[in-house]
Amino acid sequence: MAVNLITLTDVQLAYGHHPLLDHADLTVQSDERIGLIGRNGAGKSSLLKVLDGRTAPDDGDIKRLGGLRVATVEQEPLLDESATVFETLCGDINESEDWVRPARVQALIDELGLDGEASIAGLSGGTRKRVALARALADEPDLLLLDEPTNHLDFVGIDWLEKRLLAARCAVILITHDRRFLDVVTTRIIELDRGRLFSFPGNFSDWQRRKAEWLQAEQQQNAKFDKVLAQEEAWIRKGVEARRTRNEGRVRRLEALRRERAARRERVGNVNLAIAEGQRSGKLVAELTHVSHAFGERIIVRDLSTTIMRQDRIGLIGPNGAGKTTLLKIILGELSPDQGQVRLGVNLTVGYFDQMRAKLEENVTVADTISPGSEWVEIGDQRKHIMSYLEDFLFSPARAHSPVSSLSGGERARLVLARLFARPTNILVMDEPTNDLDIETLELLETLLQDYQGTVLLVSHDREFLNNVVTQTLAYEGNGRWGEYVGGYDEWLAQRPAPPALQPARKAPGEAGAQGASSEGKPSKAEGVGQDSPQAARKKNNRPGRLATWEQKELDDMPDVIAAIEAKQAELAARLADGSLYRDAPDEVEEINRTLQTLEDELAALFERWETLEGKQTG
Repeated sequence: MAVNLITLTDVQLAYGHHPLLDHADLTVQSDERIGLIGRNGAGKSSLLKVLDGRTAPDDGDIKRLGGLRVATVEQEPLLDESATVFETLCGDINESEDWVRPARVQALIDELGLDGEASIAGLSGGTRKRVALARALADEPDLLLLDEPTNHLDFVGIDWLEKRLLAARCAVILITHDRRFLDVVTTRIIELDRGRLFSFPGNFSDWQRRKAEWLQAEQQQNAKFDKVLAQEEAWIRKGVEARRTRNEGRVRRLEALRRERAARRERVGNVNLAIAEGQRSGKLVAELTHVSHAFGERIIVRDLSTTIMRQDRIGLIGPNGAGKTTLLKIILGELSPDQGQVRLGVNLTVGYFDQMRAKLEENVTVADTISPGSEWVEIGDQRKHIMSYLEDFLFSPARAHSPVSSLSGGERARLVLARLFARPTNILVMDEPTNDLDIETLELLETLLQDYQGTVLLVSHDREFLNNVVTQTLAYEGNGRWGEYVGGYDEWLAQRPAPPALQPARKAPGEAGAQGASSEGKPSKAEGVGQDSPQAARKKNNRPGRLATWEQKELDDMPDVIAAIEAKQAELAARLADGSLYRDAPDEVEEINRTLQTLEDELAALFERWETLEGKQTG
């Protein structure tokens, strides 16, 4: 049975003008995997510090289960540079008296393919993140806190972490921009928005549906409030009637309404993205013919021939260290290959998004980083003042005069985007652009890249981002070989010859999959597609014709039935968003979740039935 591990009641925490936590309530139970989402700067990392005790709140109450063990993996983990991997994972065993820890550590080292004797100082960012995650898992905590755990991990590492978290016997709270990861791992989404915590049962996709309903309800409530306030303001201006003794209560009510309106924290505007597109490149961007390249005995590219045309959006995917950045340099003519030829097109203007943000000068202000010595930015045929342009990227006028050194990771990412988009380009090279960006900005960036008239070369481990942006994939397949595939990540999964390290579980005989299709992609005879197959049976049962009277009535009533179920879902979701419910009535939480699942199943059945009836009606 689930128990409450930690409970926050009326907690407040502020840095500067607006509170990061504004009378926040939260209860974390032992069987939960919670995705903590919110805009950059909302206070998500600060909330993790409150939960693990690194930061004390300004006010409010925190109750923890006796003996609660918490392990935290920060976005950029701090590791002892002088220690080995094994020493880092084991820690001080004499102090903890955990005598079986070395065995757990060795199992994790073997599982991750780490070198236990390797020095931390020489590790790549991806390996350091694996070590930090393994150390936290070796602690066997009751509550595991993860801040952007997928940053620096490749697909193999992300897959390993997903499986580990799904099998974990501890509660998990994680901050991530990776929407696919949230969908796979989480059982509840908590959004930190304007200092308040809003809880939604289910994964990220469930949250997207329910958040839309929540925002609509909030807008309607605010509109009603503002209407009442406007009426009262109009009344008070009449003067004489307002001063009568019998209306003093109404005057006090107006004063309370004003205070409530002043205290309302409006939602910060969306990032407004636009790219300054340069002169069109030639139709050909780059042509590689039998290109090979190596560093010593390590082969990076072996006999690669490919052609990149204007408006291609190409994703480069592969494990950390495969040589994706090296291949990019060869494609762009910045590095000559050992063998083969690279022919570049004409009028190429390249803009870079660097995952390490290395080209930002720490002592330069935000405004001067975008437009040094000028107050104006040219975006296509539009001329914008630098302050207006920076506001599109959520930088206030005061923040615009701050040095780069004062920016958070998310703000640095937005600044790099702002500088990149302010300069005319016809080729965008984006190396892990999703790191540090919040989900709303990611979705806007996806739309922008889809409409970009130039060419995009993208390196990313964000599976949804790849699916939504790229039209072609160059995938590393081992030993210097790179394969070309149409589409994004999921299309690559369906087409690739899977290497052992990424080999998906083999399907049992008779299951649909790659084994049940011919080379042309048509169903094979083994699937039983023929006169007596399920497909043929469905065709027989779905012959076009008139609906029976009762079927027509059922079809006509369906919109109202679906609307009633969705209204009930919205009502229950709003109930779950009350943080005190998890503290005061945990049994009710479980009952509401069961009811929501039942309603979800009913909706799925209704939509399937609706499709069947409409198919029968229209043929």
